[in-house]
Amino acid sequence: MFNGSYAQLAWGAVFTLLLVAGCVTDLKSRRIPNELVATILATGLLFAFTAPVVLPALAASVAGVAVGFGIWIAFYLLGAIGAGDVKFFAAAGAWLGPAATWRAALIAAVAGGLLAIFTLVLERRLGDVLRRIALVASSASLAVLQDRPSAPEERRRPLPYGVALALGALGAAWFPSLF
Repeated sequence: MFNGSYAQLAWGAVFTLLLVAGCVTDLKSRRIPNELVATILATGLLFAFTAPVVLPALAASVAGVAVGFGIWIAFYLLGAIGAGDVKFFAAAGAWLGPAATWRAALIAAVAGGLLAIFTLVLERRLGDVLRRIALVASSASLAVLQDRPSAPEERRRPLPYGVALALGALGAAWFPSLF
């Protein structure tokens, strides 16, 4: 996506820096500020205006936002990710367009799974989670988890899923032929 001219590389650097800023704030506070999301969205639309043919590029930018939002809103409604994550990825879709946004979501899902496993290993909770999965699988019901008392040492801090979302967007943008 950002291959070719110096202008394209400069736009790619802007996109990368904005997503890295989102990662840093997500890691520090588990929040992605609305101001940053608005900046990503606005610069993505501005990027579309620099295309040789503006109207199709602008349409692709808006479609990328819709696809990015549409993919992750269900996960927000299920409580799996935060609203900031959904907005962050939708704004990145303004840069990517619909096809690359879809690819970025797939990459982000894999990165998010790896991030979750890494976090569980760091927190020494992987064994407990695997036992719970086995319990659910063997009983064929989620009801077995309702009787489980909540351990006080369990982590209450959400996973910084914005990192996985940014990795997906950057992978799809910088390495489009790989994905």
